[in-house]
Amino acid sequence: MTKHKQNLPAGAVVGARILIRAASRRDQTEEHTTMKTKNIIIAVALAALLGTALTLSARCALAQATQTTVVKSTEGQSETEPSVPTEVQSAPKTIASTAFTDRSTPLPAQKFKFVSKRSHLSSFTDAAKRLETEPQNPPSGSADAEELAKKLSNPVASLISFPMQSNFDFGMGGGSGWRYTLNVQPVIPIALSPKWNLISRTIIPIIHQGNVTGPNQSQSGLGDTVQSLFFSPNKSEPFIWAVGPVFLLPTATDAALGAQKWGVGPTALVLKQKKGWTYGVLANHIWSVAGKSNRAEVNATFIQPIFSYTTKDAWTYSLNTESTYDWNSHSWSTPINFNISKLVRFGKQPISFGAGPRCWVTSPTGGAEGCGVRIVVTALFPKK
Repeated sequence: MTKHKQNLPAGAVVGARILIRAASRRDQTEEHTTMKTKNIIIAVALAALLGTALTLSARCALAQATQTTVVKSTEGQSETEPSVPTEVQSAPKTIASTAFTDRSTPLPAQKFKFVSKRSHLSSFTDAAKRLETEPQNPPSGSADAEELAKKLSNPVASLISFPMQSNFDFGMGGGSGWRYTLNVQPVIPIALSPKWNLISRTIIPIIHQGNVTGPNQSQSGLGDTVQSLFFSPNKSEPFIWAVGPVFLLPTATDAALGAQKWGVGPTALVLKQKKGWTYGVLANHIWSVAGKSNRAEVNATFIQPIFSYTTKDAWTYSLNTESTYDWNSHSWSTPINFNISKLVRFGKQPISFGAGPRCWVTSPTGGAEGCGVRIVVTALFPKK
């Protein structure tokens, strides 16, 4: 063998060595290539795992952000925006809990309503344009107050009211006399039928006076009560009207404060209300029919022209006279009353406050002279 090897040509030996080296290099190259391939595969696998992790994290973050958006939108939504269904609000939690097990599950983005800032701005602009072009109506509360104030100007309105009217008069008796009269005047309407009402209007005077019947003399107590019953149709066109009887009741607690006579007679009212204006006349006539014989008979006509205007914010400006003509003494008692009143609410209770001067044009001997003051507080009880 050795001999044979030694007999090989030198070129064969060199060629064999070259082949051996080439084979060795090829083995090394293949091994290096295999290692590089393995490294690439591992890198690709790591990149895939990292991408999967990032994708899952992004989905979880999106689910949480979507849930927050839905909650805020539900809390701040207006009356015109539809609320997000309960199953849609719970969807992000379901997605977040199943994202790690099923990456192919699509997000139900089509169930959510996303409103862009541009759409909000457009809606706001459209609303502003409508406010500029549409006529502005007064608030319902203001309209109700105006209507109640107008009804107060109507003595036979179908509205329960409780006026407390304070009158201060001066210049009576010998010129130094004075009188304070608080007229309690409840007005109670009663529906007789769908077409007719009965309105009870009572005037109960509470009087305190001094130096009227004589120097250093004073009287206090009730005066005579005037009770009116009006029958009125339940309509206001072409005008408001009412008729009925009126009664004089001798309720005075002092002879100086009343006539001490029973009386009866007719009463009537004609009234027109248009927009804020109220104008008309209330009148009655009373004859005495019984009572103390030593007292003068009652034969008197009462006339009260009515003129007032009510604003949209429930201010009322009124002017009237309350003239009484005594047919026995042929004398007039005529004060002119100017009053400004305002309807306000204390909670749900409407109350009217009014005041103004009360000046006497003419009066019988010993009657009031000059100017006094009238203050009126009226509680209203509208139908509910």
